[in-house]
Amino acid sequence: MRDLGAGFGYLVKGQRWAAGHGRSLGTGLLPGLITLVMYVGALVGLAYGADDFVGWATPFADGWSSPWLGLFRGFLTALVFALGLFLAVISFTAVTLLVGQPFYEKLSGDVDRAESGGRAPESGLPLWRELWISARDSLRILVRVAFYGILLFGLGFVPVIGQSVIPAIGFCVTGFFLAEELTAVALQRRGMELRPRLALLRSRRLLVLGFGVPLALAFAIPLVAVFLMPGAVAGATLMVRDLLGESADADADADSGGDGEANTSAPGGGAGGSPTPPLPETLRG
Repeated sequence: MRDLGAGFGYLVKGQRWAAGHGRSLGTGLLPGLITLVMYVGALVGLAYGADDFVGWATPFADGWSSPWLGLFRGFLTALVFALGLFLAVISFTAVTLLVGQPFYEKLSGDVDRAESGGRAPESGLPLWRELWISARDSLRILVRVAFYGILLFGLGFVPVIGQSVIPAIGFCVTGFFLAEELTAVALQRRGMELRPRLALLRSRRLLVLGFGVPLALAFAIPLVAVFLMPGAVAGATLMVRDLLGESADADADADSGGDGEANTSAPGGGAGGSPTPPLPETLRG
């Protein structure tokens, strides 16, 4: 249970780091604001068009008498909008990270440099390649999240557990994958692909949930997500350093006067960046 508190601690530390670095905070806010405007426009369009879509999709109900026609289509319209809102919430972080990839890469690198005496791992890949990998992995995550989301949405109609257990499970699932999206910024700079990233996070599941679940609750309000995003990226980078043992290495270097030699066999060591400790064999892709 200690990991739950430690995960939440990284969330708080990340917000403090962003608040104490005004330039990084300002840069990190831009992608969230852009994405928020896009999503608000999409949801407004959905609100105006959902009833027409339901009418088009249910021609068999045209001959129903009142009030059954109105009740049936009204329920489906509300369901379509609720599903659209749910998908907006769970995809907001992924789209924001994709839009703000260069901004968050820099912010995450700034955190690494601040924590390791000016060194930061770099992938060594061109920007277009990083964007492609980010988009591909985000799509894979969204497919997983959509599957779990639809499954849990259906289970939500089951009496008793649908109103108690299922929402709790839903926030845990959302929190885990939200943490994955955020830690991906730092882990991709270290050359780690999606599968070993998921294995790494599962190895410290409570730590990840302690970080991701409170953030998922806050991110349920997209406007809040905009302002918390820079600190969330910073906190995720700090958590990555813990998961990979880099915090301990940094402390050891500090104790020895900064003369400790870095391990050069890790993936992600690029020009101008510091290499990362090698992963355990079970976490390698």
